[in-house]
Amino acid sequence: MVTRAGRMPWGIPTARIQRGGAGGKRVPAPANPGNRLSEVMARYIDEILQPGERVLYSTNAHWIFYFPAILAWIVALVLFAVSRRSDVYSVEMLCLFGSGLVALAALYWTLKGWFHRFTTETDVTNLRVVHKTGFIKRRTFEMALDKVESVDVDQTILGRILNYGDVTIRGVGEGIETIKTIASPLAFRSSITTR
Repeated sequence: MVTRAGRMPWGIPTARIQRGGAGGKRVPAPANPGNRLSEVMARYIDEILQPGERVLYSTNAHWIFYFPAILAWIVALVLFAVSRRSDVYSVEMLCLFGSGLVALAALYWTLKGWFHRFTTETDVTNLRVVHKTGFIKRRTFEMALDKVESVDVDQTILGRILNYGDVTIRGVGEGIETIKTIASPLAFRSSITTR
């Protein structure tokens, strides 16, 4: 049963699906054939779905990747405010210069965090787990659900408060893969282990 619909960034429609008592899981809705932007920005999982395969759960890198940028923007604003309140010309110029440098670093970290989140996808289908990172240089990991031996979640105290963590997937004869700093790691684990 569909409980909520919305849009992801860049106009890609999404739906919220309710399944039993497991809670909501965000999955992509069918793309609008008239929307050129959604065709260009197609998700990796949409390109590799096999006949009869459907996405059960999608998550992404957590917003904590923006944390260095947030701190840098705050420092840049504080330095700018200090420069406006200073009566000494040399202190004013020094604070303005420092504010500009920190703002450039903040812009870099903002773009870096956005690009990481934009190019990272983690999905669970009814057949497999799929994780993709990178844009030009792409790294993917796929494991059939029937080959998953265990799923471990590692969260720090801050990770528990902000709902992010690392998930380690162990496969039967297929090795180990750790997916770092994803949002809602417990819900992700449940989507793999609940069948």
